[in-house]
Formats: sequence, C-alpha cells, structure tokens
Amino acid sequence: MIIVISPAKSLDLESKFDVSDHSTPEFSDEITNIRENMAKLSAADLGKLMKISPKLSDLNFERYQNFKKEFTLQNSRQALLAFDGDVYQGIEKKNYNKDDFKFAQDHLRILSGLYGILRPLDLIQPYRLEMGTDLKKTRISDSLGKNLYEFWGDKITNKLNESKDDTLVNLASGEYFKAIKTKELNKNIINVAFKENKNGTLKIIGISSKRARGLMVNFAIKNRLTNPEDLKKFGEQDYKFDQSLSDDNNYVFVR
Repeated sequence: MIIVISPAKSLDLESKFDVSDHSTPEFSDEITNIRENMAKLSAADLGKLMKISPKLSDLNFERYQNFKKEFTLQNSRQALLAFDGDVYQGIEKKNYNKDDFKFAQDHLRILSGLYGILRPLDLIQPYRLEMGTDLKKTRISDSLGKNLYEFWGDKITNKLNESKDDTLVNLASGEYFKAIKTKELNKNIINVAFKENKNGTLKIIGISSKRARGLMVNFAIKNRLTNPEDLKKFGEQDYKFDQSLSDDNNYVFVR
C-alpha cells in the first residue's frame, strides 16, 4: 500500500538531522514553471493571493526570488524533515533510522501545490503555496490556469499509477486529495477518518484528526505495514477501529 498525506504550511529549517540520503523532486519542469510565475508577483500580490500577513508575504516573496533550479543539501531539506505541522508532529522522524526512511520513501507520498507529489527524501526549498489557491485574478493565470488542480491535471494521478502498490490509503485533507483523479487511479482507495465522542455525538475534530493522521503514518512506517488490514490495529491516543462505522473503503477510528 501507499499512503498520501498533505504538506504543512509551517516549515522546520533549523532542527538538526543526521540524514544525508536524499532524492530530487520528479516534476522539475512544472516546479520551475510555477516558481518563475510566482516570482513575477509582488509581496503585496502574494499576500492577497494567499491571504497571509505582510510579514509572511515578504518572507515568501524572498523565497520565490531566491529559489534555485538545482536542489542541494545546502539550499534544500528533505520533505519529511522540512514540513512541520500538526500531522508531522505525530511522525517521529527524529528517531528514524536509515531503514525507517527507506520504508517511508517507498510507501509515503506528500501532495504539494508547488511540487505536485513528493517522496519523503525529495529535497525541497522553502515555499508556501496551497493546492486550493485561486489563480484566476492574477496575471499568472494564463500560464498556470485558473487553479493548481487544473495545472497539475493528470500528472499526480499518473505518477501514483506508476507505483506497483494496489492500495492507496488517504490520510490527506480534502483540499489536497482533490488533486488526485480517483476515477483514473489504478488502485483501491481507503479513506481514513478519526472521530471523537462528544456528549454522545461522534465528531471529527480538525486538529485531533490531523495529529492522528501523523500518528497513523508513524505506526505504518515503524511497523513496516504493507497490508491495509493491519492499519485496523492502530490504537494510539485511545483511538480504536470501529467495525460498525467502517467498510472496505472507509476505515473509521473512534475515541
């Protein structure tokens, strides 16, 4: 099986990792196209486009201006090490050994607005660009389309179809999973949901669900899971698989 997750808005570019193994993002031409077009926008344009503060607008303006075509360990960091957010807090990457990273490289994919799809050890330069960004009112829409779903088209789906894995486990957000054309995917899809009992009603709590997704990724990596049935054994933070709410394509965990 292969697992897909979303990226994170926040990046960790400071923590020390003794990891030299790395790979290069596969969509080099597409990345260059997006980066060159984003670099045409002013800091104010970026702020309006991504609805971010002036400080973040200035930061990401500089990032796009300074983006290098070649990815090296001097200007980039492996994707799994760079992303830092609720999902990634559950992934114990600081304790991973070489075999853990190798398994992750083979069985985990990260969806991205700029990079399309990433393997954990693919080098990334710092950026911010959400998959759901609306490009229609910008002067770069003629080059990139009205949104990034249109830009990426079949590319992400086709790349996933190259994998020999017969099952895709969806641990991504709705915004990012929409980038996959599921009707054209040559894999069985299993969607995973995490719910909590609040006063007798089962609800999906956003931040808790994000953290649980990372914990499940970590569970799969550390236990070398290749059979989706084994995901049902997941029991971190009191979550339990609920057979009555689940079916072959939807796994529901409750606490």
